[in-house]
Amino acid sequence: MKALRLRLALSLVVLVTVLMYALPNIPLFGDSPLGSLMTDRINLGLDLKGGMNRTLGVDVEKALQNTLTVTGQDLRERAGRDKITVMKPRINAEGRLEAVLPRIDQAQAFEELVAKYFTSLSQVSAADTANGRAYTFELSGPARAETEQMTMEQVVRTIRNRIDQFGVAEPDIRKQSDNQVQVQLPGMTDSERAIQIIGQTAHLEFRLVRDDVDPNAMMLPAGTVRFPMVVKGRNGAPETETTIILDGEALMGGEDITNARPAFNEFGQAYVGLEFNNRGANNFERITGDNIKKRMAIVLDGKVYSAPVIQDRIGGGRASITGSFTTEEAQDLAIVLRAGSLPTPVSILEERTVGPSLGRESIESGINASLVGAAAVIVIMPLYYGISGIIADFMLAFTLLILMAGMTFFGATLTLPGIAGVVLTIGMSVDANVLIFERIREELKKGQTALEAVQAGFSRATVAITDSNLTTLITAAILYQFGTGPIRGFAVTLSLGILASMFTAIFVSRAIFETWMSRTGGRKISV
Repeated sequence: MKALRLRLALSLVVLVTVLMYALPNIPLFGDSPLGSLMTDRINLGLDLKGGMNRTLGVDVEKALQNTLTVTGQDLRERAGRDKITVMKPRINAEGRLEAVLPRIDQAQAFEELVAKYFTSLSQVSAADTANGRAYTFELSGPARAETEQMTMEQVVRTIRNRIDQFGVAEPDIRKQSDNQVQVQLPGMTDSERAIQIIGQTAHLEFRLVRDDVDPNAMMLPAGTVRFPMVVKGRNGAPETETTIILDGEALMGGEDITNARPAFNEFGQAYVGLEFNNRGANNFERITGDNIKKRMAIVLDGKVYSAPVIQDRIGGGRASITGSFTTEEAQDLAIVLRAGSLPTPVSILEERTVGPSLGRESIESGINASLVGAAAVIVIMPLYYGISGIIADFMLAFTLLILMAGMTFFGATLTLPGIAGVVLTIGMSVDANVLIFERIREELKKGQTALEAVQAGFSRATVAITDSNLTTLITAAILYQFGTGPIRGFAVTLSLGILASMFTAIFVSRAIFETWMSRTGGRKISV
């Protein structure tokens, strides 16, 4: 008896709790004072709420070249510590790292150093030239695969962080094949706003300026690149662009930035202050120390915003980006850099906008399907199972309330396939009750008392219900892991529905039946 009271008390507590979370999602209660007690609502997916869907292409080859460039700088620095002279490594036209050793007698020591400290490099060739021995390296297979994976993961993480800072609710950002990333922004239909969030790659690079090359020259020397340079007009004059010649290889990128903030100099002009992690601070200090009195260009998304002269070695892991920014421009740039500079440029391959009217029609169709299914169950169950069928109807309502409350509590997103999951939950909830009732009927036919039939029916049906629902849960987990946004919505809805139906059918329904037996003395049951 004590166990039964605990079952009833727990069921009541769950009922009150789920009502608090579920009722605000029902239009009849959501607009009432009762609904205002809870501010959380079920989030609607892109296919129901409308919004933006973008497919981005990630330039992985650029990331691989950046990795080779940084590795080449580290290689030269490490060789210098061992008194091995290495000319400045560079990336050749084939995208491979070239390093020249002026003193051939140091070749063995250099090769041993590479084999010991730079296992990510795979030697392609080594040939004697007029300048010494020239080596060509590329990333080894494992290092290349690791760099590609890390690049894609960093792109996804950076875009997610950036969108979170702009306050977009329930975005879905995931990797796809062929170095692509899918970005879904439910509720966002403003294309310009979407561009503001993810259109700016904020790919930051530091490069040396080649003042010895004429910016207007038709032919550029090997290892140099022409870049546009933004020149802000003064006193309200429009912005203009000039050209500037830079080294073909970047000294370092923005992947080591840990913080970015807008600030103002003594003249009231806005700029963006940067802070680097330990690796970035060491690299920036080394770069500025090796290039004193040279100009270093700050390149953001393929445009040069400033090219100051390096006056001294800059330590402390701090730098700044100047460029006559307005306050708003400095603020936006700081946000995207603080959220993370993309390790490589991305491009928009596809852009689609889903209108909310389509989502409204889908919601209405889904609700109608759910109501028809629920109505059929509510009518048929009492006709076939009597009072037990009425209990099953109440368990169905309880299951749907738990499902709605669970989605609200966990912040799950309801998609169009998710509505199908709700309809499927109705069927599975009834199926569990039918299985229990049929077991009880079998026990009654064997001549057992009502109490014995109820206990045996629930015990035997529980095993079958658990086994079947467990396999479905495993399937839902696989769908969630490997599916896209709408499919994951179906998996979430299905999983919550299964757990809710198991709780109501096995736990709550049994407590009600046992209470019924205790009131009637265990002599009579309507199944």
